[in-house]
Amino acid sequence: MLNPATVAIVGRPNVGKSALFNRLIGRRLAIVEDTPGVTRDRLYALADWRGRTFSLVDTAGIDPGADVAHGLELADATRRQAEAAADAADVVVMVVDAQTGLHPLDDDVAAILRRKRRPMVLVANKAESPSAAAAVHAEFARLGFGEPVAVSAIHGEGTGDLLDRIVDLLPARTDEAPADGELALAVIGRPNVGKSSLVNALLGEERTLVSQTPGTTRDAIDTPFRWGDRAYRLVDTAGVHKKQHAHGAIEYYAALRSLNAIARCDIAILVFDAMVGIMTQERRLAGIAIEERKGLIVVGNKWDLVREQGGDYTRSDLTGAVREQIPFAPFAPITFLSAKTERRLGSLMPIVVELAENLDRRIPTAQLNVVVRSAILTHPPAVSSGRVLRIYYASQPGTHPPVFVFHCNDPDLVQGHYKRFLENVIRQHFKFEGIPLTLEFRPRREREEAE
Repeated sequence: MLNPATVAIVGRPNVGKSALFNRLIGRRLAIVEDTPGVTRDRLYALADWRGRTFSLVDTAGIDPGADVAHGLELADATRRQAEAAADAADVVVMVVDAQTGLHPLDDDVAAILRRKRRPMVLVANKAESPSAAAAVHAEFARLGFGEPVAVSAIHGEGTGDLLDRIVDLLPARTDEAPADGELALAVIGRPNVGKSSLVNALLGEERTLVSQTPGTTRDAIDTPFRWGDRAYRLVDTAGVHKKQHAHGAIEYYAALRSLNAIARCDIAILVFDAMVGIMTQERRLAGIAIEERKGLIVVGNKWDLVREQGGDYTRSDLTGAVREQIPFAPFAPITFLSAKTERRLGSLMPIVVELAENLDRRIPTAQLNVVVRSAILTHPPAVSSGRVLRIYYASQPGTHPPVFVFHCNDPDLVQGHYKRFLENVIRQHFKFEGIPLTLEFRPRREREEAE
């Protein structure tokens, strides 16, 4: 299982933390605007450099107006943010502004980080001009963090050097091999939907704290257990708020640990309140689980309350409504239960067992190609720019999760809708319920063409 290190990007407002986050992960996830405190949802993503994977955290989100309204000065909010980051991160990236120079808030943040004694990288952002890049050392030397890395997050200059510095400071790998074929299950969802109650019901004892107060669970708690003839590790995680900054830095980093749990699990069990339905937060978590190629089960908790409300709703009706709310995960099984009364609790673990089998399912190459060739003959790819995609053969080189490779004349000719068609064909003929499939298209080698 992957247990990635955590790298937090900290600094005062409007120094370019979100822009740097976007640049380092290679895609635009954080909203960037030239206004202090514009980030509303603090973000997490996995980044990879030189073969090392780590969790990168954008800790922007300090809202001066909101902080003052709650009796907090901007300086206090910045200090709390830096302290929480230093406590939770393995490496801290402190960002300063090369154009405006040293600011009193920079001194405050630096003082906190020095006390925490975390590995540190000082980054002078907005160093687009040669003069700004040349002046950063003298300007920020008194912070005591060594030579700053001069970067331009907007233009990408210097980010390779920054990533090299980060990777050099990462702790030793903490990848864990599953013990005895152990399967890791991460229980994820918004606060107060019944995650801890579900964990306790599955374990048959009160192993984790249950409370009506949202956010009671702050740490991810791993609990081994057996069901049938297989060993499992159940991870009860802190709830993820839609706007973590509204609930304080501690809750934010608890949410980060929840997202890290997704990265190191095999199957994510997404719990939602059946009385409320799927919310934005659940859709986001489902998307993260799929992006990380994890098995996914969607669980509607509090089924007993739905039954008490009466009405004409059936499980089939609710399942259809959930499908409409997460159309990007049509392969995920959906079940409804009550963790409190244990009604339909027995529906969950058989689904887990099936997904465990599907994660490791391998399709023989000959059997796979019979299905793929038949599908291509029935539904050939469209002509693109006067050229036709030709798929010569397919194979499945990997499992857990399954990976399928299609050898073709030109991968650039593969259109999105045809890729989805081929994935649906595989799902129709082979059992991969609950499992995201990876389809790769590679050009056939010259030697194979000659044969």
